[in-house]
Amino acid sequence: MTSDPRKPNRLAKEKSPYLLQHACNPVNWHPWGLEAFETARRENKPIFLSIGYSTCHWCHVMEHESFENAEIAEVLNRWFVPVKVDREERPDVDQIYMTAVQTMTGQGGWPLSAWLTPDLKPFYGATYFPPRSAFGRPGFKEILTRIHEVWEQQHEQVLQQGRQLHDAIVAATTAGGAPGEIDADLPGAAYDQFRIQYDAEHGGFGGAPKFPRPAQLNFLLRYWKRTGDAKALEMTTHTLRQMALGGMYDQLGGGFSRYSVDERWRVPHFEKMLYDNAQLVVSYCEAWQITREPFLAGVARDVLCYISRDMTHPDGAFYSAEDADSEGVEGKFYAWTAQELRDALGAEEARFVGEYYGCEEKGNWDDPTGHGPKNANVLFVARTFEQMAKLFGGTPQQARERIESAKRKLSEVRSRRVRPHLDDKILTAWNGQMIGAFARAAQALDEPQYLAAATRAAEFILAKLYDPQTRTLLRRWRDGEAKVEGFLDDYAFFAAGLLELYEASFDPQWLDRAVELTDTMIARFHDKAGGGFWFTPPGQTDIIARMKDDYDGAQPSGNSIAIADLQKLAQFTGHPRYAAIADESLRRLLPRFRQTPTAVPQWLCALDATLAGHRQIVIAGAPDAADTKAMLRAVRERYLPDIILLLADGGPRQAAMAKRLKFLASMKPLDGKATAYVCENYACRAPTNDLVKLLKMLDAPPAE
Repeated sequence: MTSDPRKPNRLAKEKSPYLLQHACNPVNWHPWGLEAFETARRENKPIFLSIGYSTCHWCHVMEHESFENAEIAEVLNRWFVPVKVDREERPDVDQIYMTAVQTMTGQGGWPLSAWLTPDLKPFYGATYFPPRSAFGRPGFKEILTRIHEVWEQQHEQVLQQGRQLHDAIVAATTAGGAPGEIDADLPGAAYDQFRIQYDAEHGGFGGAPKFPRPAQLNFLLRYWKRTGDAKALEMTTHTLRQMALGGMYDQLGGGFSRYSVDERWRVPHFEKMLYDNAQLVVSYCEAWQITREPFLAGVARDVLCYISRDMTHPDGAFYSAEDADSEGVEGKFYAWTAQELRDALGAEEARFVGEYYGCEEKGNWDDPTGHGPKNANVLFVARTFEQMAKLFGGTPQQARERIESAKRKLSEVRSRRVRPHLDDKILTAWNGQMIGAFARAAQALDEPQYLAAATRAAEFILAKLYDPQTRTLLRRWRDGEAKVEGFLDDYAFFAAGLLELYEASFDPQWLDRAVELTDTMIARFHDKAGGGFWFTPPGQTDIIARMKDDYDGAQPSGNSIAIADLQKLAQFTGHPRYAAIADESLRRLLPRFRQTPTAVPQWLCALDATLAGHRQIVIAGAPDAADTKAMLRAVRERYLPDIILLLADGGPRQAAMAKRLKFLASMKPLDGKATAYVCENYACRAPTNDLVKLLKMLDAPPAE
């Protein structure tokens, strides 16, 4: 990083990449904390709160236009106490004030701009402001002037507005109702809603912009498994194929961008987030388990290759994100002009590649914001190999080989470009998701290297962000510093990753840590009165409300993942307490299921798991024996979302698990051969050491 000659502000002492991006602004930024709050109270100034993250394109735009503007900075510093927050480091603060802005305006997004009273109550807010009035938006300087006038002239009304918004924020928190009875028809009603929203031509749901939102696909695959409804499977696989063929997928380097600005998945918002890619790896693996389409498995492998190559710390943990911009231009690293293709490949090969990837001489990307490169092409798969063979001659296989050769050349040329900014902070929750993705892929695709990657990352989090004495987590590690008390997401997602890691390795230490984390999660976050889990730990003094989130958006809610953890642990440990908390939380959310089921697809997965009942498969046999491996492979390569897989190896690991599940102690190979025990709702079928019989049991249609 080059040195910046401008005078640094307070953010220069922070570790957050986002805060450090603003450390040399002329704005007198404060980090979120007591010093800023006391200054606002002492000087009776409102707080200007700006929330964003380091790979946010419009955050960069507002910084360059306004926060680097000395005239605007002078106004901010004179009349306000400016505070910067990294939403990824402090999602609790973001959640509160995003709720406030959405309540005021009906919209949200980043950068988030909010004005608070000195006691942290919001009274006005929006998202991006241009420096001067434009795009139908008031100018930032004009807004600052008007808010200052209102603060001075209508002070009591402003304070009253803050109190009212605070009350609205508290009311927006899911309170939970009286537990109801689970209705087996609810998943079907939700499915009908998804079917209405489905884009049959392009895949996905709704129109532009389109987000992946893998929780929807999780529910649809479960629904297909339970009902056999072919449309649910087709909606999922078509969406996954279309996303991977589009420009939202990095055709050269692997990995998905955050969303597509169009309905065809062709033009992305180029930033890449760890959590999107983690979830999508699981979606592609599950779709492959059902269809056995090599293309789907290939996408999962390519994403994990990208994560291993570009998003992994030397000690094994996973970085957070890559920016959309490089050299101040969105998409510059990824896009190609027709001349750049010719320079890299030669005229003939560039014409071939251009046809395949939908490239045009004047570009196929007209960025309406004006921030993209000129005459640029976003690479998306415009033709099949069969179509390429008809156009250019040869066979489809030869067309494939030509494209693969060209991809290697283009990747080499691209590697010499300036890469987008890397947000290299380590977040516990997001690492939990990617640990789970690597562990799931290790099982489905039979790749030991994926298990090794998941293991290294889990060891990093436990070494750097976990206190074994208090059994508590911190949220963020960067540059040697661990900071921020863990939130519900950190506990729920990391525990989920450890449970996946246990099933991939059968190492009891991962289950032990998951149990510890879940017990801490219950103690610190469970709402005994209203059901479900609070997002923030108890006793936090720098927030004005304790929120409870149930929306499964770009990421599933911490609540829905916590419930899934509890459901699994009830089976892994035999402890009824876990099942009871999960069941009550589900039953308290039933009104939400009925009113807006498409908002809670991951919760619907938990509901579906309840309807499916318990199912455990135990393979008894020596871990390294060929017949044991064959039985494990038979289970792992199938889509069996409700099963718990256990190994009775006849050694210390079986003994350790038998302390939790006593029935495991008696499970042994029959006649010296690996043996499968399939148990449903606490009743086991006759064991079998016949692989064919096991396959028939696994492939049997859902019970009516």
